[in-house]
Amino acid sequence: MRPASFYVKIGAVINMNEPLAYRMRPKTLDEIIGQEHLIAKGSVLRRCAEEKKLFSMIFYGAPGMGKTTLATVLANEAGLPYRMFNAVNGTKKELDALFLEAKMFPGFVLIVDEVHRLNKDKQDLLLPHVENGNVTLIGATTANPLHSINPAIRSRCHLFEVKTLSEKDICLAIQRSLASPQGFHNEASMEEDAMLWIARQSGGDVRYALNVTELAVTLAEDKKVTLDLLKQIPTVANQRTYKGDDGHYDLVSAFQKSIRGSDADAALYYLALLIDSGDLESIERRLLVIAYEDIGLGNPAAVARTIQAIDAAKRIGFPEGRIPLSMAVIDLALSPKSRSAETAIDLAMKAVHQRACPIPDYLKFTPTALQEEDRYDYDLPQLWPLIQYLPDDLKNQSFYFPGNHGKYEKALAENYQKLRKIQRSNDLRKLKKKIQSMK
Repeated sequence: MRPASFYVKIGAVINMNEPLAYRMRPKTLDEIIGQEHLIAKGSVLRRCAEEKKLFSMIFYGAPGMGKTTLATVLANEAGLPYRMFNAVNGTKKELDALFLEAKMFPGFVLIVDEVHRLNKDKQDLLLPHVENGNVTLIGATTANPLHSINPAIRSRCHLFEVKTLSEKDICLAIQRSLASPQGFHNEASMEEDAMLWIARQSGGDVRYALNVTELAVTLAEDKKVTLDLLKQIPTVANQRTYKGDDGHYDLVSAFQKSIRGSDADAALYYLALLIDSGDLESIERRLLVIAYEDIGLGNPAAVARTIQAIDAAKRIGFPEGRIPLSMAVIDLALSPKSRSAETAIDLAMKAVHQRACPIPDYLKFTPTALQEEDRYDYDLPQLWPLIQYLPDDLKNQSFYFPGNHGKYEKALAENYQKLRKIQRSNDLRKLKKKIQSMK
């Protein structure tokens, strides 16, 4: 007699001690939830499986989306031999053995988990086998392949995004686990609001959702999971915004764009995610960039207040540090915006790169071969606004185009326009005579 931890169905042995998420891994394309853009009828991957022909490819997306599962299902549906290899702990010796095996089995598929972690030695071993078709590579990664995958490997692979699952998809996965012989075989149930709660907590990660489901069913005395029961379990929403991965960079991008778009509520939400990750260093850097890049001369006082808020947050630390940071974010989001300073320096940098212009002699620190009448006069302030400071080839060039979004920059703009009307000259001798005649 088999132990109670085994369930037998049509000759299959299911080890109920294995995690629910592992037992529920799809075996066919039809069992995969979501990813319609890749596996729907007539889609690229389903056609490849139907034609029994796979190409080297890389699946990228957030954790728990089923990248590795999709790879194994494709190989199975195409009827092709495959082996798994982990880029982190797999060895060169293991790779050599796999390449020998590939020579004996045409169409051999090598599924590489965390493919972005392949070191150079392993890449050097792998590349020629992918190049000559001895191996069909299917890589899986949570990182952006355009940034993290070696270009030599990337150029030999098709890139496919495995998208985050919707709440509806997650609820379907939970329902299947409750009904399936590989899951709870209809011996457990869950209230609809409890299922939706798990889906919202999961962040699109089906593995996380099934792990919570399994824990909840275990704790439910009558095997009926309620929302009240779930709220007693000290789980934390599955946010994928940790320092150093692509989710983090997506987060800081959303954070800055929300402030730039003057949406204080969205900016506070993304600030909360950053605070939740404990990454004060990134918050500090991003707020300073936002203050100078997006608000700038529209409200320079807000820039100064941001620096003060960051300093206070660093002195206080979390959790209280969230308060001055919140003030700064609201201040910046609701401030007048001006990117004129950034635009101005970018135009100046462009001019520097396009043309080499000498500094006028009278502006040099120690000019030589200049008579006294042609030199810059430190004791004649009336002369200074009349001098041409740009090189001759750029004398009429404008780099600064004032914004008109705040009182401060409006005042700057008025002064700038007045100064632009002055006819500046590089003939200092003539300017000096003009000033002397006016005395």
